[in-house]
Amino acid sequence: MADRGSHDNWRARFDEAPKRRDVDFVTQSSAEVEPLYTPDDLDAFDYDRQLADPGEYPFTRGIHPTMYRGRLWTMRQFSGFGTAEDTNERYKFLLERGQTGLSVAVDFPTLMGYDSDHVRSEGEVGKSGVAISSLADMETLFDGIPMEQVSTSMTINGPAAMLFCFYVAAAERQGADISKLRGTVQNDILKEYMAQHAWVFPVEPALKIIVDMFEWATEHTPHWNTISISGYHIREAGATAVQELAFTLANGFEYVEHGVARGLNIDDFAPRLSFFWDVHNDFFEEIAKMRAARRIWARHMRERYGATKPRSWMMRFHCQTAGVSLTAQQPMNNVVRVAYQGMAAALGGTQSLHTNSLDETLALPTEDAVKLALRTQQILAYETGIANVIDPLAGSYYVEALTDRMESEAEAVFDEIERMDGVVQGIEHGWFQRQIHHSALRYQHEVEQKRRIVVGVNEFEDSDEAQLEILTVSDAPAEFQRRRLSELRERRDDADVERCLTALRGAAEAEDNVIPAMLDCARAYCTLFEIRHALEEVYGAYREPVFF
Repeated sequence: MADRGSHDNWRARFDEAPKRRDVDFVTQSSAEVEPLYTPDDLDAFDYDRQLADPGEYPFTRGIHPTMYRGRLWTMRQFSGFGTAEDTNERYKFLLERGQTGLSVAVDFPTLMGYDSDHVRSEGEVGKSGVAISSLADMETLFDGIPMEQVSTSMTINGPAAMLFCFYVAAAERQGADISKLRGTVQNDILKEYMAQHAWVFPVEPALKIIVDMFEWATEHTPHWNTISISGYHIREAGATAVQELAFTLANGFEYVEHGVARGLNIDDFAPRLSFFWDVHNDFFEEIAKMRAARRIWARHMRERYGATKPRSWMMRFHCQTAGVSLTAQQPMNNVVRVAYQGMAAALGGTQSLHTNSLDETLALPTEDAVKLALRTQQILAYETGIANVIDPLAGSYYVEALTDRMESEAEAVFDEIERMDGVVQGIEHGWFQRQIHHSALRYQHEVEQKRRIVVGVNEFEDSDEAQLEILTVSDAPAEFQRRRLSELRERRDDADVERCLTALRGAAEAEDNVIPAMLDCARAYCTLFEIRHALEEVYGAYREPVFF
């Protein structure tokens, strides 16, 4: 232990010295940061309890004993636009340049469960992602890409089970062994009610379908992650790092409790639960968040829920650099932001990473921009040396103190959620939505008051910025999709379609597992909206109460 007197002498000199007054010395989440951290900030620190070695409970230092010396993180660029043909070309472009996993971005109609020719899809087809309206689109999306060999992530929530069934059916058409499929479907509906708002069904039926997927996938696709419990969208909506950490983990606990209530063995489904974190600008806060997340999850899974398998205690997660941190002003600066955020993700021990392209605040990325984003990951992995040593910041007084503080603050949030009778009650009463709103408002106020500097936005502005070339998606995909759907409906077996949709409605009414019937619908080339509508007739549609 260092000499206490020397710290007192330093503190006295520090207090007397002039200080900067132009900024607040706080984290990105507005938590006060001390000017210096010492052993006194780690009072009663216990290595085995709080850290342990990599691959050992509580996994603060990483879930694998070798981490990146055994295998690098998966480089998974989130991409999709226009038609399935357009996006298939982009996937092949990225795979040829060293991407190691696919991440499917779908357009807004698909996110909401609408076919491309639905009236509510007008003007949106293929604009923010790829249009997927049936198994036919999914088959085209992966044409020439061996689905048994590639790991695929799909960012879809309200209609997640439907897209998953399209994916499984497409793999079957390729002749793949579906038990070998690897990847993730986001499928995290709770954060949709909190932050992103891409929902379909009311809360309880939506949770029921998620548990149906836990049950079905455990038996049939054992290497597939059935959910990606996502803090990313909570953070992008304006939450602080602690709120992202606490709200996301609380959602994870809710999913576990629903699975256990179904009668599932926690050690059967918990190993396939995964997480998804935002990586914002505060370098150390983001690293501490990931370390705290692993430790909290491991402890709750073992001590609170009684999981016995170490794989049930391990938190596996994907990271994406913070889209909300990108600026339209001086967009080349985004390359620097993304590089440091990507480094924080790696030092935090991520299993998978998407690095945003510099132009993503303006449009979907161009080929040049997405290639540079991928090269950013490759430089981090192969040139910086950060993959050589596991958890190199362990033992830092600041990082350990920050990890402990974030854990403690998250536990306090869990207590507050429990007092309001859980996550679902908190959503239905708007508590989570208001918390996120207030944090977003505070951050915006800090930027407007220049208490928080955003380079190129409220300081160091340029009046003669060069304009970027951006990717523009025309309206042609909408017309193409309308023709494709019309041709699909002409050639499919209408009697088979009706039989499968009737069976799906029957499974929902009987409260059976709906995945087998939904998969039959996919195989029969029922469209996305037809499947949604069949379930909506039983479950109803979610309508958000007015909270503000």
